Amino acid sequence: MAFVSHSQRDPNGTYTFSSRPRPVENRSKYREPPSEQAHSNYGNIMYDRRVVRGNTYAQHIIPTTAQPDPAEIQRQQEIRRRAVARKRAMEQFRARTPEALQGRKHVDVQTDLYLEELSDVIVAADIECQTDDFLDRPATPLFIPAKSGKDVQTQIEEGELFDFDREVQPVLEVLVGKTIEQSLLEVMEEEELACLRTQQRAFEELRNAELAEVQRLQEQERRRSEEKERRIAQQKEVLQKEKETAEKIAARAYTQKYLADLLPAVFTSLRSHGYFYDPVEKDIETNFFPWLMSEVNNSLEKRYAARELLDSIIYDVAQKRLETFKNLQS
Repeated sequence: MAFVSHSQRDPNGTYTFSSRPRPVENRSKYREPPSEQAHSNYGNIMYDRRVVRGNTYAQHIIPTTAQPDPAEIQRQQEIRRRAVARKRAMEQFRARTPEALQGRKHVDVQTDLYLEELSDVIVAADIECQTDDFLDRPATPLFIPAKSGKDVQTQIEEGELFDFDREVQPVLEVLVGKTIEQSLLEVMEEEELACLRTQQRAFEELRNAELAEVQRLQEQERRRSEEKERRIAQQKEVLQKEKETAEKIAARAYTQKYLADLLPAVFTSLRSHGYFYDPVEKDIETNFFPWLMSEVNNSLEKRYAARELLDSIIYDVAQKRLETFKNLQS
């Protein structure tokens, strides 16, 4: 059965829409899971181009066959594409659980402080409420039981049950005794505290006197130590001066003794060190011997270079023959 809807436009520009009534679709009592729900296209009425905004005096009538704006479609596609790209980027950067090993699988485990029972059953409870009556209920009368049994009386003469003067005496003695005992204890405690304060005061005076005596002895010992160090420094200085004086006297005596035969020793030393020399011998030592040593060194260097060259040639020939011998053996 098809239901036909009619839409028409009045000559004055008013848009009307009418459709035949149809029964309500049969839906389940509870919400179905997301995977089973049918895909529905939801839209925001605030962005619907058919909704008129602002002043209605100069409204712009949109024809029913109008095509959507390409710029608006492109903008919506761009927004949707950016949202999808942002979602993919967030999924890539999100820390994931590593894959399970072979023969194992991941299981969802609650890590909260308080565990919660997970169940698909919806908890339901019935609650009732009763309103008050229109009229207040009168108060229940006090229950008075019926009288039963027989009344009996007894006559008590004066002094038969309780004598206040005689019965109160032990209580009074206890109260007075405890009061006096407590008072004596308080007096003894005060005397003991006074004695303790006196002893503490005497101890503090004795301690202050001992501290003053200790400070005086420390100061006296410090002065003695300073005086001792000063005397030791003076004695060391005197001994140092005496030592320097003795060294100067010994140096003067040694100098006089040494200078006595200095002139012959100087001439002998100069002669032994070559200051008085033969010109020919000096020329040979300074000119001929250095030239001879340089020539000998040049000759030895050439011989050493030739020997190294010969050794390298011999080594190369031996290596080539060894390689040839190995090739022949292989």
